[in-house]
Amino acid sequence: MKWNKSHIILAIFLPIQMLLMRLAESNPEFIEKYYSNGIYPYISSFFRIILGWIPFSIGDLLIAFLLFTLVRFLFRLIKNRFRNFVLKMIHFIAILSVIYFCFYLFWGLNYYREPLAKNLNYKQEKYSTKQLQTVTNHIIEKLNYYQLEITKNDTLKVENTYQQKEMYKMAVLGYDNLSKDFPQLNYKFKSVKSSLMSLLQTYNGTSGYLNPLTGEAQVNDRIPKTSYPTTTCHEMAHQIGFAAENEANFVGFLAANYNDNVYFKYASYRMAFGYCISEIRKRDKEISKQLWQSVNKGIIKDFNASYRFWQTYKNPFEPIVKKGYNAYLKANKQAKGTDSYNYVVDLLISYFESKNNF
Repeated sequence: MKWNKSHIILAIFLPIQMLLMRLAESNPEFIEKYYSNGIYPYISSFFRIILGWIPFSIGDLLIAFLLFTLVRFLFRLIKNRFRNFVLKMIHFIAILSVIYFCFYLFWGLNYYREPLAKNLNYKQEKYSTKQLQTVTNHIIEKLNYYQLEITKNDTLKVENTYQQKEMYKMAVLGYDNLSKDFPQLNYKFKSVKSSLMSLLQTYNGTSGYLNPLTGEAQVNDRIPKTSYPTTTCHEMAHQIGFAAENEANFVGFLAANYNDNVYFKYASYRMAFGYCISEIRKRDKEISKQLWQSVNKGIIKDFNASYRFWQTYKNPFEPIVKKGYNAYLKANKQAKGTDSYNYVVDLLISYFESKNNF
């Protein structure tokens, strides 16, 4: 095996790219103007146009190929007793360098853009328990209303009868409505698909993901359907450039909430309630209990069914996967890791207070 000059150059380029990412992290205004609102919309639209019409996930196939290549590389390395180890590692690092470059060029630089709160002119301050309780009460009122609107009985669990592909189409309509009030949240060229790895995602506790190399939004088609609309809208929020999980949660909430379909509206308040009641429980368990008492029994049945679903797939490997994803988020400007999802509450409070003048 001979030395390959291009492999060496690419391998050397990897640490240089990592240093450049640290520079990008400290210049959010530049990233916001020239990437997130500059070249990224064209890049993302291009991928959604060329891949969105394909009925299956190209991204999942790409991941499967990359994993196969990695296993094959390790197998051959061990089989050949680490012969030409240095040359092979340079080749391997060169491939990582190309993937790293594509990841940040195609999507990942959005981690370093300005906060969504600034974009929406929300003056976020540390909220009080009273503020949180007021907003949660409002969310419960809406959640109870839409549950009763669907079931006509406050003790019945909502059953979403729509098929996954129907909801992918319906989700776009919510974004169309949303863009009238929030032009910066405009969504074009749908590319949302059921993941080919849905069973694996269920076992590792994930509802969906965006493939940054193909721009496809992948949704786990096994998850409970009452949360399906917000999960779909969440992944679509990633597609339009909101990489931070709390921001994607908030945009996903808005897109589902602006949808004319009652199941999407129910899902939006269901998600908002889940995050808000979780924060209240951390602060005051007694208030949390009181708020749960005002929730329709049918909604409680829905949450219990969802809990039982995820418990069925609990396994020893799930915590390991979550630790890995936690480290990934922390490496991309989300200091709280997987807890970043919960920070959507700040945005929800700002939104409801500005809308309802609490």
